[in-house]
Amino acid sequence: MEISDISEVIEEHNDDHEESGDHDKSPKSNDPHKEQKPKKSQLNNYVAITVVVFVTFMGICKVKSDNVVQAMQKAQADRIDTWSFYQARNVRAEIAKSTVAQLKLQAEAQQQPKIRADYAKEITRYEAIAAKQEKEKDGLEQQAKEAEKQYEQLNVHDDQFDLSEAAFALSIAMLAMTSLTQKNWLYGAAMVPAAFGLFMGLAGLLNWDYHPDAMTKLLSNNAIHQPHKQASKLNNDISYRLH
Repeated sequence: MEISDISEVIEEHNDDHEESGDHDKSPKSNDPHKEQKPKKSQLNNYVAITVVVFVTFMGICKVKSDNVVQAMQKAQADRIDTWSFYQARNVRAEIAKSTVAQLKLQAEAQQQPKIRADYAKEITRYEAIAAKQEKEKDGLEQQAKEAEKQYEQLNVHDDQFDLSEAAFALSIAMLAMTSLTQKNWLYGAAMVPAAFGLFMGLAGLLNWDYHPDAMTKLLSNNAIHQPHKQASKLNNDISYRLH
């Protein structure tokens, strides 16, 4: 075989190799799975970043929520203690008034001036005790109402944080479904509860006076949600009866 014949064989082999290479590349470029990979990866990146932002905001709200719960417990304890002191003062005042009435009746039955003077001293002393207890009782009543008002204000913010946490939990669950199904519209739908959760979280952090009463009543029991009002009514009934 001559050298010219060998060169022709090599050239033919190279041509066949190039054709087979072009043939192999063409289906790879038309593979739809390869084209969808960047799009899928981009959506997952959006989901991951969004979840990180949501969890960070929820952590900030959790810190403030714990502080609110502690303040609520303190206000509740102060309210209960103050109402207890109020009832004790009220009982002491009623006992002093009853003692004054008895001493006056006994003094009228006495004929000796010395004994009547002694009764008068005791009557004056018990009248001073009754007046002191009444004055202190009024101050305790005011303190109890202020503690009750503070509890109600803190309870509003506690409900705000609870609703915010629930809304973000729902949004994160929808984002997980978005990552699995790769549906863009589901990502947009997940932003709806997230927007509500963001608003309620900011309301709690910035002390906005917004309270969705209808939603909180629907999600909680009335007897559990407002125990302070029942206790206040009971205290008012007892106070009315003692008077």
